Amino acid sequence: MKKLSLCLTLSVFSSLPLTAQSADTQRQAEVAKLGADVMPFSLRATTHVFTKTRDGGTQRVVAKDDASDVTQVRLVREHLQLIQKQFQAGDFSGPSYIHGNEMPGLAQLKAAKPGQISITYMDVARGGELSFRTTEPSLVSALHAWFDTQVSDHGADAMEGHAHHHGAHSQD
Repeated sequence: MKKLSLCLTLSVFSSLPLTAQSADTQRQAEVAKLGADVMPFSLRATTHVFTKTRDGGTQRVVAKDDASDVTQVRLVREHLQLIQKQFQAGDFSGPSYIHGNEMPGLAQLKAAKPGQISITYMDVARGGELSFRTTEPSLVSALHAWFDTQVSDHGADAMEGHAHHHGAHSQD
């Protein structure tokens, strides 16, 4: 009896990662479909790199192929410049549409007062980058939660960066 109980317990626990992985795969497919409505560039042809820093972080989007993919690079840069303006105006409708209104950190970012988060744009090799900076600890936490969700939701098309990465604004 103990042996049967142990086998059943092991089979339940061994199936958990597959269930979580299946849910992640479904979520990532849903996000990719919705993302195509908001982002003019190809998610498969680009990578989102989210780097957390002590005062916020950076969101870098780059073409996966070399810089000769001028169409993707142009579309990435135009999109990031547009969302910089939208976010500065408190308009987070893009992330709300793609990731849902319950996206971790999103409510706090929407509620931020003008000027509480500095959002700057710059061109980088093969794409563009947004830097988010704030002195408000709760908004830093919201940005980090928001970054984590995007890395998870975008799957293979996103990754965590490192604070020492070129272009990151760390105060270490």
